[in-house]
Amino acid sequence: MTNTNPTQGTLFIITAASGTGKTSLVKELLATTKNLVVSVSHTTREPRRGEIDGEHYYFTDRDEFIRLVGESEFLEHAEVFGNYYGTSKTAVNDLLSAGMDVILEVDWQGALQVKKLIPQAVMIFILPPSRDALRSRLMNRNQDATKVIETRLAGAVREMQEYVNFDYVVINDDFDVALSEIKSIITAYRLAIDKQTARHEKLISQLLAS
Repeated sequence: MTNTNPTQGTLFIITAASGTGKTSLVKELLATTKNLVVSVSHTTREPRRGEIDGEHYYFTDRDEFIRLVGESEFLEHAEVFGNYYGTSKTAVNDLLSAGMDVILEVDWQGALQVKKLIPQAVMIFILPPSRDALRSRLMNRNQDATKVIETRLAGAVREMQEYVNFDYVVINDDFDVALSEIKSIITAYRLAIDKQTARHEKLISQLLAS
């Protein structure tokens, strides 16, 4: 599934432990960055307050999810905290082929699965400034029971060890700084020579004409 066509969009995989602020960062990225869309994942978990089916996730039951896995409909899929998550292969490929840059929010397992299939994907890991900050953010959510929060915190420590497998690391201490750093990564890839040559082929030909 590798594709090095410079007219294609770039897949940016963003991963973080629960409570690190990934969702808020991605939301602001989408609101302030042109030609950038998010790939909506499937999940078997229950919707949280305010989440909309088809916008935040495609919420489905376990039987339907397993059927889709059997039909190879997912680019990646994984079980996280007893729930299944998966990314539509067709949806991502269609967006990239249309020249859109795509944000994929997945856990580290899913990120590594996708990287094997799409080596040119750019992987970004977001870390919290401290464990205390992470615990505080999880508590302030006020959507999960204390036992669930402790489980997520323990899982976060294990997840954060995987940052070494990623291309970039962003520390989300100051939201605006973290946002700017992620935008810088995206901009750098958009200005790569193959992308710029394909995008401005006519201009370059005119400039270099003898």
